[in-house]
Amino acid sequence: MYAIVEINGQQFKVEKDSKIFVHRLEAEDGAVVDFDKVLLVDNDGDIKVGTPVVDGAKVSAKVLTQVKGDKVMVFKKKRRKGYQKMNGHRQQFTQIQIENIKA
Repeated sequence: MYAIVEINGQQFKVEKDSKIFVHRLEAEDGAVVDFDKVLLVDNDGDIKVGTPVVDGAKVSAKVLTQVKGDKVMVFKKKRRKGYQKMNGHRQQFTQIQIENIKA
């Protein structure tokens, strides 16, 4: 059984007991969060497709930890003008573990 769920504007294919990284959620470590925007549910060949979401479907997940991603370097330059600028960025992520898929 798997589901496609929208979390913070991104779509993820999730299964029970799978661990995924999503953009930062405002939740404490160990908290249980529910996601209602379930777009598709596959229960051993019985596929339910939502328009746009599946009615009554819900995915429960447990927050494991808050982490930072790898550093991305952003370098801007204009040739022959003497302009160059360097910036770095580290995206903040939340690692969650899927506990239950209810369809």
